[in-house]
Amino acid sequence: MNTSTQVRVETASGLLAITLARPDKKNALTTQMYRALVQAFELASADPAVRVVLLDADGGDFCAGNDIADFVAMARSAQALDSSDVFRFLRALAAFDKPVVAAVRGRAVGIGTTMLLHCDLVYVAEDARFSTPFVDLALVPEAASSLLLPARIGHVRAFALFALGESIDGRAAVDCGLANAALPAEQVTPRARAAALTLAAKPAQAVQATKKLMREHARMLAVIEAEGRVFADRLLSSEAQSAFQAFMTRRTPGT
Repeated sequence: MNTSTQVRVETASGLLAITLARPDKKNALTTQMYRALVQAFELASADPAVRVVLLDADGGDFCAGNDIADFVAMARSAQALDSSDVFRFLRALAAFDKPVVAAVRGRAVGIGTTMLLHCDLVYVAEDARFSTPFVDLALVPEAASSLLLPARIGHVRAFALFALGESIDGRAAVDCGLANAALPAEQVTPRARAAALTLAAKPAQAVQATKKLMREHARMLAVIEAEGRVFADRLLSSEAQSAFQAFMTRRTPGT
C-alpha cells in the first residue's frame, strides 16, 4: 500500500493501527497525509482480518489540524473541494463500518477534534486540549461536526468551541461525552489498544451491526456535503485569505 511516510500503518491481532507521524509539526495534516489516511481506511474496510482501527499519533500532540499552507494552496487551485483528499477522508471516516478507537495526547485542533466524533471509543490524556477554531480562520465546521458536536455536548457549548474558539481539556472532554476516559499521558495508548483488542475479540458482525444501528451514515454524509459547499465558499473569501495570512505571519503552519 502506498502511504505517506508521515502516516504509519501497521496490522496485527485484528487491528489496523494508524499513527500520525509528523511530530515536528504537531501532526498537522497535509494533502499527502489525507491521501494516506484514505488508503488506510480503504484497506481496513476491504480486509476481513481487520476488525478494529486504532488511531494514534507520535509526539506530544495528536493533531494540530490542517496544515494552513495546504489551505492556502487549495484556495489558489482550481480543484473542487469535494474531490479533494481532505473531503475524501471525511467521507471515508463517516462511512466506515468497523469500530474506530482513538488515543489522544496533547492538542487536538480543528479536524483533530472533529474526526473524534466519528470514533467509537476515545481515550485521552488528562491535559489534552480540544479546540475547533474554524471561525477564527473565517471558515466553518466540517466532518459533519455541525451536526455531531451539538448532538454530543449541546448547542451552547458547541457554539462556544466553534465561534468563540474556546478549548476544553481531557477531563472536560469526558464530562461532556467526547471521550471515554482521561488518563495520565503514558497510559493513553495502552488503554486504547487494550480496548481495541477487546473489541477485535468479539463477534465482528455483531459489533459492526451495532455500530450501524447507532450511527446515521447517510445523514452524516449529507451534512458533510452541505458543510463542504459552504467551506469551499469561505475558503475563497477575503476574510479567510486575511486570516490565513495573519496566521502564517504569526507562526509557521503546524507549529
